[in-house]
Amino acid sequence: MVTTTGKFGRIAVDAMGGDLGPSEVVEAVKLALAEDQRLNPITLVGDEIILRPLLQQAGLHDSANVAIHHASQVVTMDDKPLPSLKRKKDSSMIRAIELVKDGHASVVVSCGNTGALMAAGTIRLRTMEGVARPALAAVVPRENGHFILIDAGANPEAKPEHLLHNAVLGSHYCSVMLGIQNPRVGLMTIGTEEGKGNTLTVETHELLKRAHGIINYAGPIEGFQVFAEHVDVVVCDGFVGNIMLKSWESLVNFFSNMLKEELTATPLRKVGALLSKGAFTALKERVNPERYGGAPLLGLRGNILKAHGSSNRHAIRSAIRAANEIIKADLNYRIETDVRRVNELLAQPSVS
Repeated sequence: MVTTTGKFGRIAVDAMGGDLGPSEVVEAVKLALAEDQRLNPITLVGDEIILRPLLQQAGLHDSANVAIHHASQVVTMDDKPLPSLKRKKDSSMIRAIELVKDGHASVVVSCGNTGALMAAGTIRLRTMEGVARPALAAVVPRENGHFILIDAGANPEAKPEHLLHNAVLGSHYCSVMLGIQNPRVGLMTIGTEEGKGNTLTVETHELLKRAHGIINYAGPIEGFQVFAEHVDVVVCDGFVGNIMLKSWESLVNFFSNMLKEELTATPLRKVGALLSKGAFTALKERVNPERYGGAPLLGLRGNILKAHGSSNRHAIRSAIRAANEIIKADLNYRIETDVRRVNELLAQPSVS
């Protein structure tokens, strides 16, 4: 095992921030490497005294694709974001972000404190030129596939230009993660008629129409259209997006528990459930939040992928896989090009 600080293209994994501990992260790395032999090299960031034995147990101690970058501190879920950045400068989260800042890694994957990760990422990496606010993008299942929800919680007090940038960010991430070229973009609002919605959505709608040559804007959509096959990217502010995402996740758990309860209520139903096991397994996979593993914080000068704090090894493996796709696609370069285009458009007077 070589302790290293450098190789561009590496995936820096915060090994200490998740609820399930570093052992689960190491097992996720083992799964990811077994799944893809061409995976970009990984740097585990955290306490070397804890990580080395775990890598030994996992059979990764002599792997050329895994390295350790020592960090003596951990940002906990209870830490306040800004104070933790000052008090815990040697935390695994901060050190992982600094690897990206210094060019020694291309993507950070972390299950740690969301507020601290967003604050540290924004302060250390800064937003890319032309982007005022970063945004979280989440992959959500819909009819016959998935869509990108952006912003899922990074910027709750957005302006129209922020949502225009979100449309650019979400479109490119959709192309990378879902393989959809020229994805259809919809603006989340309360009605599809012209002028319907609040000031933010009405003004954003006008901007998106002007940017139609850059963004494939399909128009405003309502809540009941989100999970139908209407659009591939749903744009909203972080306040609305975070409520939508958490409501969907809780609803999935609610229906899963209710379905399990009903299917085991009588012996006859248990037999029917057994006969339908294949269908239920397929359905569970389609709505499984672990499938894509995390949400990237897009719009920064480096890449950060936020996984759930409670992520298990399978979810973290998926996040590592998503990080690898971001590297291969050179996502930020593609985003910067279209951000410049929409900003040039914004600088031009609108034509009534």
